[in-house]
Amino acid sequence: MSTDTTTGETVERDLAFHATGLSKVYQTGETEVHALRGVDLAIPTGEILVLLGPSGSGKSTLLNIIGGLDRPSSGLLQYGGAELTSLDDADLTRFRRAHVGFIFQFYNLIPSLTAEENVRLVTDIAEHPMDAAEALSMVGLADRRDHYPAQLSGGEQQRVAVARAIAKQPGVLLCDEPTGALDSATGVHVLETLARANRELGTTVVIITHNAGISAMANRVLHFLDGRIARIELNAQPVDPSGISW
Repeated sequence: MSTDTTTGETVERDLAFHATGLSKVYQTGETEVHALRGVDLAIPTGEILVLLGPSGSGKSTLLNIIGGLDRPSSGLLQYGGAELTSLDDADLTRFRRAHVGFIFQFYNLIPSLTAEENVRLVTDIAEHPMDAAEALSMVGLADRRDHYPAQLSGGEQQRVAVARAIAKQPGVLLCDEPTGALDSATGVHVLETLARANRELGTTVVIITHNAGISAMANRVLHFLDGRIARIELNAQPVDPSGISW
């Protein structure tokens, strides 16, 4: 049991991430850019969390830090009780490989590999992966496993990217504008896949989006402004993605 430092509420579930005083400063010539300014955050295991805010508000910086792609300038970050801010580069790589799945706006599939082969890129290095065909079935693409990216629609390519991320059965899925390049109907299919991973695998899901409608599926919504969490919304009854208005 822990205390959520962003709300003061007692959290009954174990925490996936616990951040205290996270700051990130980038040096651009003689100018300092403060991307994060002392962020305190607790993310319970199994939560769906949506991050909203204008460009440059700190959302992607936070996602990169909790995913082990970047380091804070100051502050502490824990995952499951392990302190990530004290890890060296090799241990941080092992953390990403074992625990984190990334989904971005652009699919980053290898054109010369089939859908199943793209998923196997992850399952071949993961510690406890699911079968690549099973992951594709989970995202509704069992019949497209032998197709190349050029033979798939944009939504299907994104679902392959989701299958690749969930195939290693990560503890957390970090999603940066996962529906940004998709129409509303296709975007809903992708969100339904993320909700299914959360529900069936117990995966913690963090979604950055500019689409405020997606926040309805979250347990909590964090509004970012100028490198800080400006406001928090709690959803007592998160909406199924099929009921989201674009």
